[in-house]
Amino acid sequence: MISRFGGGLELSVVTGIVGRVLSAVLDLVIPPACAGCGAKGARCCAGCLAALAGAPARRLPRPLPAGLPDCWSAGSYDGAARRAIVAYKERGAVGLAVVLAEVVAFTAITAIAHTEVLRGGFAVVPVPSGRRARRARGHDPVGRLAWLVARRLRAAGLPAVPWAGLSQARRVADQAGLSSAERGGNLAGSLCVRGAAKGPPARSALLVDDIVTTGATLAEAARALRSAGVATPLAVTVAATRRRS
Repeated sequence: MISRFGGGLELSVVTGIVGRVLSAVLDLVIPPACAGCGAKGARCCAGCLAALAGAPARRLPRPLPAGLPDCWSAGSYDGAARRAIVAYKERGAVGLAVVLAEVVAFTAITAIAHTEVLRGGFAVVPVPSGRRARRARGHDPVGRLAWLVARRLRAAGLPAVPWAGLSQARRVADQAGLSSAERGGNLAGSLCVRGAAKGPPARSALLVDDIVTTGATLAEAARALRSAGVATPLAVTVAATRRRS
């Protein structure tokens, strides 16, 4: 199978670009459907938006991985939340970024009000996706989400600054089917603060991701930030799912 086109452009990149263009064209021709329930007329209807944003709370995985920040999510990874996240990440529904960012920002504001762990200026840091995943999807879903969350937090009066300071230090194996302990081992040392990045814009960070499952990814991201002198007391996600080891 041919994996590259002229100029070294990979097939996955072309596929991602074509998918985004096709999605935009279809939105002009066919009214969008709600990603949560399929109703015509909006990317996310009022009912599904209420379901997405209606229950921000501390949701910690069990067992709790060492080094995990206090972790809050908008709700559970099921129903409308699961369908919206899958549509956004895997099916090119990038218009959902604004909706999901509002949900995460509201969760962050709720968490900060309850915990008071981020009192001064702080960076909003996305958990990075692997290069292969970004190429296959044609976009960086969590990176876009974190940037929009930071903008929404600033509009609410919080001194938030977006900072994509993390990158992969090495490739990791597929996480599917791994236990909590196995995920922790698979991810250990896999993230770092980018050497080419400017210094952190703040001494504290709010981590952003789409889903927390075992917490291993967020714990590794927090470890990498702390090793660079950035306190990481809080993480927020769209949804949380619990697994047993």
